[in-house]
Amino acid sequence: MNVPAADRARVLFLCVHNSARSQMAEAFANARFSDRLVAESAGLEAGTLSPLAVEAMRKRGIDISQKETRRVFDLFTAGRLFDYVITVCDESNAERCPVFPGVTKRLHWSLPDPASLVGTHDERLAQTRKIRDAIERRVTEWGARLGAEAIAAEPALDTGAKAPYSG
Repeated sequence: MNVPAADRARVLFLCVHNSARSQMAEAFANARFSDRLVAESAGLEAGTLSPLAVEAMRKRGIDISQKETRRVFDLFTAGRLFDYVITVCDESNAERCPVFPGVTKRLHWSLPDPASLVGTHDERLAQTRKIRDAIERRVTEWGARLGAEAIAAEPALDTGAKAPYSG
């Protein structure tokens, strides 16, 4: 299925600082489902891109090292519209996210914050990879359902065949 660019679902992934979780979700969504959606990410505040997230994503063959962090309120005040807003932070922070006009669906995926991890670099990287894997699973499952919903919503193709008369 390849949806025309103008008809692709617009998705915004949100977390606290746009430094890891939302960046990884955006990258997976765009890498796997660019034929049906356009994903972006932002944070309640603009933070600094997590080197651990960059390293974890590189192991999946996705380079996010040049991504910049963005504030969700900049998108909101610019009047940006999204079909889906998916928060990937804890419940209390998800409640702080703005309500976008025109948003048809808002989802919440509670995921641990890599910024709160403690330990050595290797221990924190291992935990970040687990978070990355959880994000990848969620994005893959959701993206597959999004594709199935789009196919189900397509009008039936008129083949010109007539139903047999049953009168």
